[in-house]
Amino acid sequence: MGILKLEDVSYRYKDAPKDSYVFKNINYEFEQGKMYAIKGKSGSGKTTLLSLITGLEKCTEGNVIYDGKNLKKTNLDNYRNTDIGIVFQSYNLLPRLTAIENIILSMDVSKVKVKNKKQRALELMKSVGLKEEHKNRKILKLSGGEQQRIAIARSLSYNPKIIIADEPTGNLDKDTENDILKIFEHLAKDENKCIIIVTHSQNICDKMDEVYELGNNK
Repeated sequence: MGILKLEDVSYRYKDAPKDSYVFKNINYEFEQGKMYAIKGKSGSGKTTLLSLITGLEKCTEGNVIYDGKNLKKTNLDNYRNTDIGIVFQSYNLLPRLTAIENIILSMDVSKVKVKNKKQRALELMKSVGLKEEHKNRKILKLSGGEQQRIAIARSLSYNPKIIIADEPTGNLDKDTENDILKIFEHLAKDENKCIIIVTHSQNICDKMDEVYELGNNK
């Protein structure tokens, strides 16, 4: 049984005509231990679909089901802070903080119970291929690949079951993209995470367990 299901999900903007949908009747299922790609042309609704999955937007029709529970009946703040981790193309890290401080802040926001947050943050940095020497560097002193690794570590800080990544390698070169993909593969295969990646990269799609393609339904 999937950890996340989209059941006849449709979406249109509030001011759009009733028959003008971004997408309509989407039925996707996602399981733990697997990697999924969501692809589609510009305007097909990929980012909108992520907003529905993360509870930032509500379906016009249909339901998003997480672990057997309808998001419409779920505390969405708790859902976003404990059950899903989000990785952005632009990293969304706080530049005034150091690498380790960004990870610890995520633990604080989620209110996860950790005996030693600093030690846990260092473990997470190591798990994404960063050395301890990176911990006190300000974000803008890190390369794009290093920033994305910190963003992934931050998303793991409260041990979510699902990691959602929006074009996570869009700003990275091919070699760094492959390094980031290896991290996601480890998270899926070795840590039983459900990985969902929105991407234009065929390289990423080729390495996924399943690829869902959105069409332009307007």
